[in-house]
Amino acid sequence: MPKANPLVASLPATIPFIGPERLERENGRPFKARLGANECNFGPSPEAVAAMDQAAREDVWKYCDAECWDLRQALTGHLGVSMEEIVIGSGIDNLLGLTVRIFSDTGDAIVTSAGAYPTFNYHVAGYGRRLVTVPYCNDKEDLDALATAASREKAKIVYLSNPDNPMGTWWSAAAVEAFIDALPEGTLLILDEAYGELAPASALPAIDTAKANVVRMRTFSKAYGLAGLRVGYLFGPAELCREYHKVRDHFGVNVMAQHAALAALADQDWLGQVTTQFAAARKHIAAVGTANGLHPLPSATNFVTLDCGRDGDYAMRILKELNARDVFIRKPSAPGIDRCIRVSCGLPHELDYFEAALPEALKAVE
Repeated sequence: MPKANPLVASLPATIPFIGPERLERENGRPFKARLGANECNFGPSPEAVAAMDQAAREDVWKYCDAECWDLRQALTGHLGVSMEEIVIGSGIDNLLGLTVRIFSDTGDAIVTSAGAYPTFNYHVAGYGRRLVTVPYCNDKEDLDALATAASREKAKIVYLSNPDNPMGTWWSAAAVEAFIDALPEGTLLILDEAYGELAPASALPAIDTAKANVVRMRTFSKAYGLAGLRVGYLFGPAELCREYHKVRDHFGVNVMAQHAALAALADQDWLGQVTTQFAAARKHIAAVGTANGLHPLPSATNFVTLDCGRDGDYAMRILKELNARDVFIRKPSAPGIDRCIRVSCGLPHELDYFEAALPEALKAVE
């Protein structure tokens, strides 16, 4: 039997997240409140739904536009950059893997926060790079420690999400810009802004593709409600973006996804409405947590992280008791932040169900 190469053979057969579908299969029933995957339970723009319907009837038999021309052109107006400074991928996850592949080599150091987005770590391991982590500080990614580690390790890449997943916290644009300036020459910053549409304007640095060491990533999976279609994009210097076209899957963003993303981007009124719904849901989750003795962290995302006040084992038992009551949530896993659970924004009836289930779960844990 053919054998995998030594690197692949050394890796565990795993996925970064256990999906709610798997848990539903194990439970033998569906969740009544799907509040763990940071999706947009409010759904996509009706214009995006109409675009998908039209694409299904008229265009799905075709191969997609390998250049994602129309979507890139629309994003030029949205971002104020050129088409050559935009790369489309099948979700940010795809773009993260490409970035690791392109801008680092076997054994190179790549720096991130311990407990940050695990899919990024999955790509680092999968390409045989060396992961270097620094702990969170006061429930935020530690910019000074990240910059210090990047310099010490001569890191090829640093990963930072702002706003942050899994804590929901954020840094100001000024702090992020100072962090960029503090990175060593030749170190690439991946600035993951998956939750950028939900963040205060003060958290997002001005778009400047003249910064030669930064690529910024955004998605249609969160605020735009198209997680199931897998559409993400990055923008940065044209010289960097050109490298992606040498190795990317040119047919990875399908026809329906391209049409839906284009329509979603055009419907900024719907985005504004959804943003308001997310704000109300965050307040609801925070109130439920507070009423039950948990401490909600400030959030600029589509979830709220609740500090359970004890250790990681206690938080995990709460998660499992909620799972047993058909509420799907997730939690941070790294020491120092594993004392928390993370609850995604949902529809009012889902949050009402969570509100009723949480006291029961806490009682069962005690």
